[in-house]
Amino acid sequence: MPADLQPLDRPLPLHQSVQAALRRYIVDRDLRAGDPLPSEAELARRLGVGRNSVREGVKALESLGVVEVRRGAGVYVRAFTLGPLLENLPYAFAQTLQEVQDILQIRQALELSLIEAAVLSTTPAQLIALRRLVEAMGIKAARGQDFADEDRAFHHALFQPLGNAMLLSLLDAFWHVFRQVAGPARLETQDPLKTWQDHQAIVDAVAARDVALTKRRLTEHYRGISGRLDERRERLGGAAVDASGAAAVSSAPAPA
Repeated sequence: MPADLQPLDRPLPLHQSVQAALRRYIVDRDLRAGDPLPSEAELARRLGVGRNSVREGVKALESLGVVEVRRGAGVYVRAFTLGPLLENLPYAFAQTLQEVQDILQIRQALELSLIEAAVLSTTPAQLIALRRLVEAMGIKAARGQDFADEDRAFHHALFQPLGNAMLLSLLDAFWHVFRQVAGPARLETQDPLKTWQDHQAIVDAVAARDVALTKRRLTEHYRGISGRLDERRERLGGAAVDASGAAAVSSAPAPA
């Protein structure tokens, strides 16, 4: 039998203790998305703390995406989502260009390690979807327009054949981080036609079911992004640079 909620032995800091107790309660009872938690008053009584502490703990769990508060209805377990991670990654891990490079490296490793399975699983309909996205990129690139939405959809569609929702969420998270800092750090591509051609080359390789060629072209695509990061560092003379593109603590002066 799962343990019931008990008065807390270590009430300080109370809001953190409440969070931990509620997490244990959800896990012990194997609660699923949509399952209700006891009322605020009941939680306060069973935990032996004030309702304000319960309210703070619940609010913190809500911000993390663990529970949701339905006005007039109570507190419910929320379906797992990487939404909170998506929102916080740019602030938590993308504070310097080096951290941006680290995130990009992880994303590249994920894609390269799984691209073989994706290529071999791609259906004719999925290939058509990829080609349509690349076509839309080409039209916008020719007009000098931004095609970030199509770029994100492309990488999502590239790995859609695997049917791995967690992977797609992680790739979205890493893409989102890079997009958030690309503008302020001046990392956007200066050659949209070249970026479009990179994606076109990847699709052609997928269409040929040539795994080795797809890996090479995907690597070349990432090499271009990494190159922009390296160029940005060089322009700042080796200074430590935050994600806004501003020099932080530097051991060498930035070039004029």
